Amino acid sequence: MKEFLDSLPGMLSTYGLKILIALAIVVIGRWVAAAIKKTVRKALLKKKVDETVVNFSCSIAYVSLMAFIVVAALGQLGVQTSSIVAILGASALAIGLALQGSLSNLSAGVILMVTRPFKIGDYIEAGGDSGVVELISLLATTLKTVDNKKIIIPNSKLIGGSITNYTAEEIRRIDLTVGVSYDSNLKTVRDVLMDEIVKDQRVLKDPAPFVGVVEMADSSVNLVVRPWVKTPDYWDVFFALNESIKLRLDAEGIPIPFPQTDIHLFKQAQ
Repeated sequence: MKEFLDSLPGMLSTYGLKILIALAIVVIGRWVAAAIKKTVRKALLKKKVDETVVNFSCSIAYVSLMAFIVVAALGQLGVQTSSIVAILGASALAIGLALQGSLSNLSAGVILMVTRPFKIGDYIEAGGDSGVVELISLLATTLKTVDNKKIIIPNSKLIGGSITNYTAEEIRRIDLTVGVSYDSNLKTVRDVLMDEIVKDQRVLKDPAPFVGVVEMADSSVNLVVRPWVKTPDYWDVFFALNESIKLRLDAEGIPIPFPQTDIHLFKQAQ
């Protein structure tokens, strides 16, 4: 004990300054890391990046800076930091390999939140499923189907394929096909269909609705009916027009033919 006390002044003179410098590196470095974290957060929020991505990015930046600061402080104390850096690198590599699938979903989640191809409340079709977006997390996206089922899709699956967002735009076009008999007067049919379209107040005048012959089918002449509506009105107008067009054609005596095949019989000579 006496030997330690006798050597203490020499140790303090030798290592005291290094310890103070190391503490200063940690204290000042921590302040700088916090300031950088705050700056990054403000910049991301200014660009209206999703809150989850902001928190994740700020945490990654802060932890990375603090790791660098701790290594620098240890180096000031004379600790061989090359081995520490090697261990940290090997650990990061091992963790990355073990969490390869999760990291793929994580990076995909960050991309989704930055690019924002859809938002909560949108009706989308992606990854082979469709539904209303209920939750967008860093690892998976949750959809609710029209029959109230919940579907959880890994974000990597969403990024790896096409995404159809049915509610991204303010207006949508309804596409209906109406088949009438070859004996029908096409001009009368077009006037009747257009009249039923404009009767519905939810149908937009601009872009203007369109009715035209699209196909000479086997059993009918097919016309397309294409009105534009506001996106929230799409399905209500879709069902209403189908019903009103059928009732109007019946009232006008315009037949909707069933698929039919003409069979010709020939008597073979004996």
